[in-house]
This record gives sequence, structure tokens and C-alpha cells, in this order.
Amino acid sequence: MREIEIQNGVAVSQEGSKLTIKGKKGSTTKAVNGRLLAIKVEGNKVIIGITKNKKLASKAELASQAFGTEITDAIKTVNDGIERKMTVIFAHFPMSIEIKGKEVHIKNIFGEKVSRVARIVGDTKVEAKGQDVKVTGADKYDVGQTVANIKNACHARGQDTRVFQDGVYPSREE
Repeated sequence: MREIEIQNGVAVSQEGSKLTIKGKKGSTTKAVNGRLLAIKVEGNKVIIGITKNKKLASKAELASQAFGTEITDAIKTVNDGIERKMTVIFAHFPMSIEIKGKEVHIKNIFGEKVSRVARIVGDTKVEAKGQDVKVTGADKYDVGQTVANIKNACHARGQDTRVFQDGVYPSREE
């Protein structure tokens, strides 16, 4: 059994096998594997227990540790937020970044006429100013997936990646 303390300003609610965590910067929902873990919210603590299935005991122990870390990170990031910075790098063709709704459009990469599109995941916000792109949000996984989507959209298809290194790359995390 594992207990996780809930910080002040964070609200945690349980609905079936889903845990919703709300804070100043936003909210996130985490799904629990009911076959391995039993979860309860009591007062200012989240209690993660292991089910009684002996065949799955070792998997349940690992899942308990992983899910506990995931909940701890979620409690921290819904209050503080997470920010990833990316840098636009180009040598051959001047690129530009435009945000339209839940999509990031990367224009003129490798001189292509059609812009490449990356999807923004969840409630993540993307801001682009010149060569700097800032990705912020309350969910660590949504922010990370959005950064990966932007980076992957810039992949040099059919080109030598040692020569064509244009793209949008993660520079630092805060």
C-alpha cells in the first residue's frame, strides 16, 4: 500500500477507475488498471493498494510504483505547470511557425509548398515568437507528446539527415 500526500490548492476526485486532479494551472485525468490496483481518495491522501490476485502480484507492485510516481508528478504539475522550450533551426529555407486552433503549422520547411502539421494534445498551449517556441500545460504527458509531434513533423523525409538538419528541436525544460 502506498500513500501520496495531496498539496494545498489541489483537488483530487475519483470516479470509478479514473482519478481527476485539478490545480491552479489546469487539470488532468489518470486511468487506473483495476485488475492490478485499488485506489481511494481519503482526506488529503491518495491511497494506492494492490489487488489480491497472486498471479499478478509482481506486476501489481511495479504498477503501484509507476502509478504512484505518475500521480505525484500530476499533483505537482497541475499546480506549477510545465514548460518546454523549442528552437526553430534552419539553414536552407526560412521556416515559420503558425498556430491554428489545435494544430501547429510549420511552413516552408525544406522549401515545401504545403505546410506540415503537428497536433496539439490536450489542454496544452503553444506560443511561437520568431525562432522560439514555448509549449506549456498542466499535464506532463500532453506537453511531452505535443513536443514530440512538433519534432516529428519536421523529419527530413527522403533526405540525408546529416545535411538537412532543419526543424524544430527541444532546447530545455523548466
